[in-house]
Amino acid sequence: MANFQNSGVLSCEKLVEVYRRMAKTNKPGEAVKLKFEGVGERDVYNISAPFEDEGDLVIAGRVERRDSEESEIWFFVRHDEHWVPREGAPVFALQDPFFTRIGGELVFGGVQTFPHPELEGALSWRTVFYKGPSLNRLELFFQGPDQMKDLRLVELSDGAIGVFTRPQGEKGGRGKIGFAKVDRLEDLSLEVVQEAPLLEQFLDEEWGGCNEIHLLANGKLGVLGHIARFDEQGDRHYYPMAFGYDPATGQYTDLEIIAERSDFLPGPSKRPDLADVVFSGGLVRQGGGKATLYAGISDAEAQSLVIDDPFVELEQ
Repeated sequence: MANFQNSGVLSCEKLVEVYRRMAKTNKPGEAVKLKFEGVGERDVYNISAPFEDEGDLVIAGRVERRDSEESEIWFFVRHDEHWVPREGAPVFALQDPFFTRIGGELVFGGVQTFPHPELEGALSWRTVFYKGPSLNRLELFFQGPDQMKDLRLVELSDGAIGVFTRPQGEKGGRGKIGFAKVDRLEDLSLEVVQEAPLLEQFLDEEWGGCNEIHLLANGKLGVLGHIARFDEQGDRHYYPMAFGYDPATGQYTDLEIIAERSDFLPGPSKRPDLADVVFSGGLVRQGGGKATLYAGISDAEAQSLVIDDPFVELEQ
């Protein structure tokens, strides 16, 4: 049975050390590069896990040129060994797509960038949410606070809505995870998001966030996320991580790194300082104790990797 107690904050490097020690005897499976067509010279990365929409299996992906941060979210369907743009699907001027289902509807979101209101030439950002019965009938229903990425929603076993936040700045430093609950989507507000209590998980000089939330069979939550740090040269290091959260008690398990860049196939990087970046996109639980992790790699491509299901013990 999982111990929903947190034993304290561990550094990113310590968590990597623990992961590598365990991986010596239990290595992940073979990585696969996802091949995308129909996007011209642009890269597709920071993908979602595949999800079903009107009979199609769909992946959402961040599409942008290697030398630019101006991105769009496109939706792709599989054709033979490639993923191709879905005909007639909407295109959103957003970054880093995600999805969930609440009240029987598809909830889709991403990060919207816009000119910073105070710093000339700088960008600000917010997480935006759409919902509807299908991709082609999505409507905007909520915009998160400025300067907050990694805002996620999940429908709980009692029908309430769990809200995972990620403030930065005075409250969250470089980025810490918070949690709140509302009874209905209509009760979601900027105040609820901004006042969510923080979990104690990251050193002040490091940061992390949630990427995808799984409602487990026992009503607890399996959280797929990322933890990151800078090194002495200013290079970024991002790792996929997971933990369990009990929305009834507010207790949560220790963070666990579930993969690292060397587990995936070699490939290009958007910039040299992003070479060691794995950005969690989504997780498909396969049964038999295994799961497939979908991730953006080095801000330049997308890959999948079969790993041990990090949520199995949380359901026991």
